[in-house]
Amino acid sequence: MAPLFLLCFLSVLSLASSASRGDEKTFIVRVKYDAKPSIFATHKHWYESSLASVLSTTKTASIIHTYETVFHGFSAKLSSSEALKLQMLPYVVAVIPEQVRRLHTTRSPEFLGLKKTDNDGLLKESDFGSDLVIGVIDTGIWPERQSFNDRDLGPVPAKWKGQCVRTKDFGLNSCNKKLIGARFFCNGYEATNGKMNETSEYRSPRDSDGHGTHTASIAAGRYVFPASTLGYAKGVAAGMAPKARLAAYKVCWNLGCYDSDILAAFDAAVGDRVDVISLSVGGAVVPYYLDTIAISAFGANDRGIFVSASAGNGGPGGLTVTNVAPWVTTVGAGTIDRDFPADVKLGNGKTVPGISVYNGPDLTPGRMYQLVYAGSEGGDGYSSSLCLDGSLDPNFVKGKIVVCDRGINSRAGKGEVVKKAGGIGMILANGVFDGEGLVADCHVLPATAVGASAGDEIRSYINAASKSKSPATATIVFKGTRLGVRPAPVVASFSSRGPNPQTPEILKPDVIAPGLNILAAWPDLIGPSGIPSDKRTTEFNILSGTSMACPHVSGLAALLKAAHPGWSPAAIRSALMTTAYTVDNRGETMLEETTGNTSTALDFGSGHVHPTKALDPGLIYDLTSMDYVNFLCNSNYTLNKIQVITRRTADCSGAKRAGHVGNLNYPSFSAVFQLYGKHKMSTHFIRTVTNVGNPNSVYTVTIQPPRGMVVTVEPNRLVFRRVGQKLNFLLRVQARKIKLSPGSNNVKTGFIVWSDGKHNVTSPLVVTMQQPL
Repeated sequence: MAPLFLLCFLSVLSLASSASRGDEKTFIVRVKYDAKPSIFATHKHWYESSLASVLSTTKTASIIHTYETVFHGFSAKLSSSEALKLQMLPYVVAVIPEQVRRLHTTRSPEFLGLKKTDNDGLLKESDFGSDLVIGVIDTGIWPERQSFNDRDLGPVPAKWKGQCVRTKDFGLNSCNKKLIGARFFCNGYEATNGKMNETSEYRSPRDSDGHGTHTASIAAGRYVFPASTLGYAKGVAAGMAPKARLAAYKVCWNLGCYDSDILAAFDAAVGDRVDVISLSVGGAVVPYYLDTIAISAFGANDRGIFVSASAGNGGPGGLTVTNVAPWVTTVGAGTIDRDFPADVKLGNGKTVPGISVYNGPDLTPGRMYQLVYAGSEGGDGYSSSLCLDGSLDPNFVKGKIVVCDRGINSRAGKGEVVKKAGGIGMILANGVFDGEGLVADCHVLPATAVGASAGDEIRSYINAASKSKSPATATIVFKGTRLGVRPAPVVASFSSRGPNPQTPEILKPDVIAPGLNILAAWPDLIGPSGIPSDKRTTEFNILSGTSMACPHVSGLAALLKAAHPGWSPAAIRSALMTTAYTVDNRGETMLEETTGNTSTALDFGSGHVHPTKALDPGLIYDLTSMDYVNFLCNSNYTLNKIQVITRRTADCSGAKRAGHVGNLNYPSFSAVFQLYGKHKMSTHFIRTVTNVGNPNSVYTVTIQPPRGMVVTVEPNRLVFRRVGQKLNFLLRVQARKIKLSPGSNNVKTGFIVWSDGKHNVTSPLVVTMQQPL
C-alpha cells in the first residue's frame, strides 16, 4: 500500500499547492462512509471532529456542506497544509480542490417533430412526460411564468421526497403541481466570496439571472400562446415534456457556480427522487476523480437517473468539449429553421446580411447614416475596436452607426457602450475565430450582427470611403422573423467540439440539439438584453448556447423514460444517439456554421436528435455501473481513484477481459492510433446490443469505412428471437501508416448501420492517427 499512499499524497500536494501559499480555499472531502466510529451520533459530528483535528487551535471547525447520497463526505475551507493533514487520515479517500463553473449561455418542438396534435408518437406514448420529474441545476426559477402553470395536471407523484423552500421572496404558493420542488445552495459561494449582496441577487430559489428559468421551460414548459420576444418568434411556446414535473436547484450566483454547491444540489436531487438531471454548466476538463460534476453524475446514474449536460461554448476549435464523462449525455448545439434577419444596406449599394432582435425605436426609413469603425480613430485602438466601456469618443461616434468587433465584453453590452457615447446604431462584426456564426441578441439600440467576411467588407468600404470626399453611410433594415430557413440544422459556431480531451476513445459530444436563438420563459425585472440598464420586460426571451441545447435532451429523456419505464440512462442515450440524423433539410450532410464547410462527427457526435425515431430504436447499447467501473480500470485509474468516483471498492482483475477503454459498450466508436514506426495498425471493439424492437428480427450490417481504412464486423448478421435478447459483435479497424509531422494528427470518419428493414441503428466511427512529438 505504500506506493498507493505516496501517489495520493503527491497528488494532493500538487493540487493543494495551486492555492496561493497561506490562502484558504474550499476542498471537497471524500470519506469511507462506513468507517464512522460509533461514538459519533451522526456523520456530521464525525466530520467536525475530523476537521478540528487538523485545524490550528485558533480556528473553529466549520463545514460548508455534508453529502450523503451521490457522495460520502463534506466540504470545508482549508489551507493547503490542512488539506494535506486531512488527506493523511486513514478514512479519508480524497481531498478535491473546488472548481468554479460557468453557465453555458418557440419553434424547436415543431422542428424536432413534436406536435401537440399528434395522435401517436413520443408525446402521446409518454403522456407528454406526466409524472416524470426533471431536476434543473442552474440559476433558479421564476415560478410565476405561465410556462410553469399546473392546469389539468394530476397530483404530485407519490414517490416525490423533495421540498419547496420558503423565503421572503419565494412564498408558499410559488410551487404547485408543475413546479414541485425548489431549493438553493449558496454555502460554497459565500465561503469564498462572503455574504451575498441581497440587493442584487435573491437568497432563495428565485432566479435573478434568467438562465435557469429559460432552461427549465425548454425542458418542460407548458403550452403558452401567444409567446414572443419583442414581437419576434410569435407562436406557441412549449417545452419538450410539457406535463413533466420540475424541481429547481439553484447553484449559480453572480460570481459563478461553485463545486461544493453543485455537489450538494446533486445530492439533494437524487434524494428527492428526480428522474432526469439537466445541467447547463461547465468548467475545465480534469481527470474524472477530480471532477465534481463527473463524480456527482456517476452517483445519479448509479441510481438510474439520466444526466444530460451542455458540451460548452468553446467552439469552433477542437478539444473544447466539456462534461465528457461517459455516464453523462453531452449535448452540443445546432440551429433550427428560423432566424431574424437584419441586413446592412451600405452607401455603395451593397447589402450585407445580418441578424438581430430589435423592436424600436427604429432608424428613420430611407435615411442613410454616417458609418464609422470604432477602432479606426477617436479612441484608444484595441479597446475602442471592441467597444469596451469608456473606450469611445463621443465626438467621433455621435449620431453615427458604429462598427464594433466581437469579443471580450458581451455582444449586447457593446451596444450600450455605443448608445452611451451617442451612437445611433451598431454593427457587430465577427472576428476570424467566430467566422460566419451569428447569434441574435435583444439589442438596446438599432443593431445587427454580421459574419467575419461581411465585417471585412464593411471595414473595407469605410476605409475606401475615407480616401474619397464622400463619407461611408449605411442603415439597418430589420425584417422580423423568417421561417423555413435552409440549410438547417447547422452545427452552431460556438458549440464545443471533440475530440474528447480526457478519453479520446469515447466520442464527445454525444448528440446536438437546438441551441441557437431559442425562445423560452424569462423572469420579470431582467431586461431581455441582460444589461442592468435595460428596463424592458418580456415573458419570453431568445437565448443561444449549449445551455439551451442540453434541456432539449433532458426533456426528451423524460419522454423516453415515461414511454419506456424499464430503460436505463444508457438505454435512453443509446436510443437518442443511434437514431440521430446527420442530413439537413436540403438532403445533404449538415454544415458547420463558422466556415460553411461540411461538419463531422467531432462536431455533432452521432448527429442531431430525432425524438420520434428514438421512441423505437430497434436495438440499444446498454451499460451498467459495473461497466463504467471496468472502463475506469482500463483507464489505468488506481483503486483509490475509482473509489473516489464510484463510492465502491473496485476489483479490476476481470476488467482487462474487456480489452481496452474503447470497449465500453458505447453507441459510437473512436479508435486512436499512435504512429510509433508501425506500418500496419489494428484495433477492435466488442459491443453488445439488446433487442427492444420486434421479437423475431434479423439485422444486417452496412459499413461505411473511414477513407483508407479496412473495417470489418463479425458476425455481419444478428438474428433475434425475442425482445430483450442480447447479441455480441466485434468491429475491427485496420489502418496503414500515413506521413504526419511531429505533434500532428489526422482524423477520418465513417459509420456502421444495423438494419432490419424497419430500424436503422447507426453508429459513427472516428479514427485518429497521431504522430508523437
